[in-house]
Amino acid sequence: MKTIVFFPEGAFGPTNNCVGIGNVLRKRGHRVVFVVEESFAGTLEAQGFEEARMRLKPAPEVEEEPGQFWKDFIRHTAPHFREDPFDQIETLTYPIWQELVDGARYVEPRLREIFAEIRPDVVVQDNVVGFPAVVSGDFPWVRIVSCNPLEIADPALPPALSGLAINDRTNWKRFRQRYADVHTSLHTEFDAFCRENGAPALPGGEFMWESPYLNIYNYPRELDYPRSHPRASTWHRLDACVRAGEAEYEVPGSLGGSGRLIYLSLGSLGSADTGLMQRLIDILGNTRHRYIVSMGPQHEELTLAPNMSGAEFLPQTTILPLVDLVITHGGNNTVTESLHFGKPMVVLPLFWDQHDNAQRVEETGFGVRLQPYRFEEDGLIGAVERILADDALRARLDVIARRSQAAPGTERAARLIEGVAAKGLDNA
Repeated sequence: MKTIVFFPEGAFGPTNNCVGIGNVLRKRGHRVVFVVEESFAGTLEAQGFEEARMRLKPAPEVEEEPGQFWKDFIRHTAPHFREDPFDQIETLTYPIWQELVDGARYVEPRLREIFAEIRPDVVVQDNVVGFPAVVSGDFPWVRIVSCNPLEIADPALPPALSGLAINDRTNWKRFRQRYADVHTSLHTEFDAFCRENGAPALPGGEFMWESPYLNIYNYPRELDYPRSHPRASTWHRLDACVRAGEAEYEVPGSLGGSGRLIYLSLGSLGSADTGLMQRLIDILGNTRHRYIVSMGPQHEELTLAPNMSGAEFLPQTTILPLVDLVITHGGNNTVTESLHFGKPMVVLPLFWDQHDNAQRVEETGFGVRLQPYRFEEDGLIGAVERILADDALRARLDVIARRSQAAPGTERAARLIEGVAAKGLDNA
């Protein structure tokens, strides 16, 4: 038995990604511990895992919900969802990096305490920002990339977070220059902090290191990007990393509508914009189709149409096999899970790597990208109808689903992590 520590970002996407792998490792006889932000307290314990709790900033005076750190941040910055990715560099992307860096600084002493107490055989980190306590510890560590793989930089590919097309380089240089201008000072300061705390220098312009032991990213082969140079042998791609064990979902028999079944979700963070959510609900409520709606933490402010059923939280992985189409914000988990179950998408990206996922889904032909605040009603309804009528697309997706489901990413990731734990520090 090995002691395997998972340290995911304090949001549902990365946490759920790690839960799927952790369940496999636990079944294989290992001790699995999650380092979680205090707002998640009890959430992982309820699923049978040990928890080691920490904070990324001082505790508030009010009770928190899981992922409260990011829910509060996104709620306050949601007006910037309306901007294009270039303008978001300064108004949204930089503030997110600043919050991440501040959190890494704040939690550093607590992480060292946790690792000294647990004495892990391996630490698995699913974060976009690095933590010196992880990379300088007396244990091997694994990096999981659960965002769009443009996070793994390549000069022959569009810049990460830009949403730019792979076959049009017109604005690549402009975006990269603006991104560097805005973030260089923050990167320099964080690099100094990391080195002062025993970590190596950060790669140029990046806030995270490549692991010398194992690096994993989640992206279906058909969506992945052509690289200008091969990655190191430590890198491994998974088609998807879909967690098992979510509650079964039964479509309500009273659901109005006579058409196809569609899943609508803007994620736990994107659904903070209740104005956008309600507009989508009102438009789709006038169609003949039926909808399952993930309403998010502001669910009480939303009014569903008669052809809809929804709740604050829904078991996404048991709903996706039932539906014919997914309308999504383009979060990496939803995109990879949709292809895992063979579902086409309409993607309305709001921020971060959602822009990249939306662009990649459209340019590979697995769905349609729409601007969430500038789409016309007829444009949304037309996209839905075209995709549902595309038999050739459905056949392509069926092939992908069969392949992905025949080789679960959670199983492969567990074996790879298990191998690192067995070899220890000599694995590099």
